[in-house]
Amino acid sequence: MAEIITFGNFKGGTGKTTNATLTGLALARAGKRTLLADFDPQANATDIYFKTAINAGETEKSFNETLLKAIENKDLKRAILNLGDNIDFLPSSADFSLLPRMMEKQFPDSYLERVTYISKLLKPLDEQYDFILIDLPPTISLISDAALFASDWVLIVLQTQEHSLQGAESFLKYIQEQVINEYQAPRLQLLGILPVLLKNGAPVDQSTLQIANEEFGTDNMFGTLIRSMERIKRYSINGVTNHDQYDRKIVSLYDDVASEIIERVKNNG
Repeated sequence: MAEIITFGNFKGGTGKTTNATLTGLALARAGKRTLLADFDPQANATDIYFKTAINAGETEKSFNETLLKAIENKDLKRAILNLGDNIDFLPSSADFSLLPRMMEKQFPDSYLERVTYISKLLKPLDEQYDFILIDLPPTISLISDAALFASDWVLIVLQTQEHSLQGAESFLKYIQEQVINEYQAPRLQLLGILPVLLKNGAPVDQSTLQIANEEFGTDNMFGTLIRSMERIKRYSINGVTNHDQYDRKIVSLYDDVASEIIERVKNNG
């Protein structure tokens, strides 16, 4: 049965998409059958994965079907692309922004039915994958509500700055009050908070980390710390590469993230 993990934060620009992408690749390297689902109409994860496939020597990828069209046809498998050993991808595009309108037409009298619909479509993928990672837009919307309702876990990417910390706090509060209490999400739990340094060794970063540990609890903070690296920033533009020692350093770092995810799921599931 697949473990569904949503990566989120109400603050944009936290590195959420890049971290979801690199974590998906790391889980695949660990032998876990992994699907990354891009639920952001901006499609940044889709762009990174397509460029990554080209970097790996594959032919240029193209859509079998857009995610919105697959939802309309009630079959997400129609949109899934394979990107390598143990790694598949559910790409997004600008038309995914029309999902709320489509759901409103389908379920005009019940917002809850709109929220739960994606969960039903993900069910047939349960036996096909060990992990399904969902990348979200940093906003409150039907898209985020539906993804969180369908998830077993939420992983919050926390960049070490004040607005990201506030975004994480607001995100957690919204999950508890709205998605769990109001929508009655059946399985959703906090997997942990992954800290991403804005600037290595800077006092503000260290202070934010300390506040986060106090606010969320040490047990909820990932032990793996994502340090600021120019190569990671480059991945968001050019796709992920694996050419030199800098790439290998990042591979090792995200292998640690993947190991910690596997361990947390095992211990808390």
